[in-house]
Amino acid sequence: MAVVTIRELKKLYGGLQVIHGLDLDIADGEFVVLVGPSGCGKSTLLRMIAGLEEVSSGAISIGDRLVNNLPPSERDIAMVFQNYALYPHKTVGANMGFPLKMRGMEKAEIDTRVARAAEVLGLTPYLDRYPRALSGGQRQRVAMGRAIVRDPQVFLFDEPLSNLDAKLRVQMRTEIRELHQRLKTTTVYVTHDQIEAMTMADKIVVMQGGRIEQVGAPLDLYDRPANTFVASFIGSPAMNMIEGVMKGGMVEAGGARMPVPAGLKLAEGREVIYGIRPENLGLAAEGLSGTVAVVEPTGAETHVVIRAAGRELTAVFRNRVTLRPGDAAVLAPVDAGSVHLFDKTSGMRF
Repeated sequence: MAVVTIRELKKLYGGLQVIHGLDLDIADGEFVVLVGPSGCGKSTLLRMIAGLEEVSSGAISIGDRLVNNLPPSERDIAMVFQNYALYPHKTVGANMGFPLKMRGMEKAEIDTRVARAAEVLGLTPYLDRYPRALSGGQRQRVAMGRAIVRDPQVFLFDEPLSNLDAKLRVQMRTEIRELHQRLKTTTVYVTHDQIEAMTMADKIVVMQGGRIEQVGAPLDLYDRPANTFVASFIGSPAMNMIEGVMKGGMVEAGGARMPVPAGLKLAEGREVIYGIRPENLGLAAEGLSGTVAVVEPTGAETHVVIRAAGRELTAVFRNRVTLRPGDAAVLAPVDAGSVHLFDKTSGMRF
């Protein structure tokens, strides 16, 4: 296991800069998830840690070694890709043991390591099968087993679950998290799925445009997003955002006066973005008036989309509601303390 330290990291393709001076500290044994929209630079950052992309400037250290100029084979990392990258003509056991064979390790030691990893991953009955005889989830376990047998200082996962169906993704999320808790190996995991990030990470790194927007524990980012980008990206359904103006200690938005958290004092006339998560909105006598557009019962919850304040707002009700499309509805925060206020110009949280 090892710490990973990144300082002033930049990546350019010709004259195009895609990573802009990143600083990041990953603690020994930590499970860190890089998350953000497509093209934000998360996979490029992972590939730079792995040595698959050259560093334009800055420094990457694994443990106490600067690895900028080391090839992937000398960085003591193991990478798991989304496409499994298994050899179709090799058995599961041979696939898992191949990196050790390439190192020149004795067959007895290879067999011991493969058997140990197979037991951890529930692959022991499949060691003599070929990849074509396995399900998608089993193939992903084989790819993980190939990484485990190397006993690396750092695991790198590049969207490993994106090719799996929804049910299998949930199962594999749990398995990867349990695997990390057992092995306690430093892990860097890339995904565009914020649910994966929230459920798996010790620490989330939210990226946009080759820059880090915020770093923190999942619930810290959920409860105190640094800006409107993080607020809208973390959480599903996304946070509702309404433009408003401070007046008399409240926010005028969408023709309604909305409460703000106690103790938050902003200048009269200050333009703000009023943020409220769907589960913190409720039906009220006064508030944002609108018309029900969509009702989506999910079983435990009901998601209701209401057109109000010139936009579509989403409310999540954990009790059964009788709303139907076309009904009039008035929404207001259940608790003013759950409201988030952001500066309209910068998008930063107050």
